[in-house]
Amino acid sequence: MERLSRLLLASAMLLSISESASGQDGPVADPLRSGLEGALRGCETWVLDPSSWLNDPARFLAAIDLGSAVYETKKLPEPLLPPEPLRRGNRYWRINAGPNEGYALVVSRDIPMCHITGGGGVDFQPAAEAMAASPDFSDRWERIGEERQDGMVSTLFRLRKEPKLALVLSRADAPGARRDRAQVIATATYDLGR
Repeated sequence: MERLSRLLLASAMLLSISESASGQDGPVADPLRSGLEGALRGCETWVLDPSSWLNDPARFLAAIDLGSAVYETKKLPEPLLPPEPLRRGNRYWRINAGPNEGYALVVSRDIPMCHITGGGGVDFQPAAEAMAASPDFSDRWERIGEERQDGMVSTLFRLRKEPKLALVLSRADAPGARRDRAQVIATATYDLGR
């Protein structure tokens, strides 16, 4: 009986410590949003700092900063691939953001580009909107245009510190869109000609 009392007391103390720690750390991050933010950090790093992956992808993976949620795969299904002209020297990464949700990040050893697709069983639109509206994103990316078509909105951004890197972020124009296709598509390309 005394042993059971000690175990219950220890459990209560652990619960109290974990609750106070989580209270200090703020709310748990949205895995859909943090997955997209990590994919975008990886994208910027891959394109702007080839030395981060040239011999070893450790610095590239550190920039994504999502630990074991990120892993390389040999191939991806066709709907997750970038447009045909960007399919040269590709490497493929998956980023888990839930039990049936996640992102695919396609990068290239030959072309300064990256391509992100996200989808799964939940609505990605609120996470994509929250990321695009965040102060951190706005501090890094300048919004330069937008198009709406067939229930999707595509916004064009330019990286403030390196304006040759452009990003098109496409997502549903409202919450609750179809989930049988990619819900977020982001393609970044570096203009070598300007």
